[in-house]
Amino acid sequence: MKDRPFKILGVQQVAIGSKDKSKLNNLWVGLLGISVNESHTSKDENVVEDICSFADDKLAVQIDLMEPFDVSRGPRVDNPALNHIGLWVDDIESAFNWLSSKGVNFAPGGIREGASGHRVCFLHPKPSQTHPLSGEGVLIELVEAPKEIVRHFKLQSEG
Repeated sequence: MKDRPFKILGVQQVAIGSKDKSKLNNLWVGLLGISVNESHTSKDENVVEDICSFADDKLAVQIDLMEPFDVSRGPRVDNPALNHIGLWVDDIESAFNWLSSKGVNFAPGGIREGASGHRVCFLHPKPSQTHPLSGEGVLIELVEAPKEIVRHFKLQSEG
């Protein structure tokens, strides 16, 4: 679509959940060798997560290893285990407004600061009566890319 006022730049993260994050850490950190870059806890979003990557590079895809802060309440970041996929976007406000106008259902909360400090919003995995388009079972996070990442992708595409 030529009228799209934003560009998806690439995959930013894959978020994986479990009731017990130590099992994820044993596999991903202990056996596969991924590095934990930072940890984040949010009682409001019911998540305890380690933000990891295989490279020390802003362009490296993050692997977020997550468990619920409180297993007795939602949202449950461990169900489904592949919690969400994050995509870099160059202009999150344009993406949010344009996709909403096209009927995409967004999760409550709108655009806000995410665990990594970037502005984010989430395409809901299910449609609603007023917004019939969704992630069809997959939660999709749009992550506003920092200027240097936007610049990198622009240079790559001009290459």
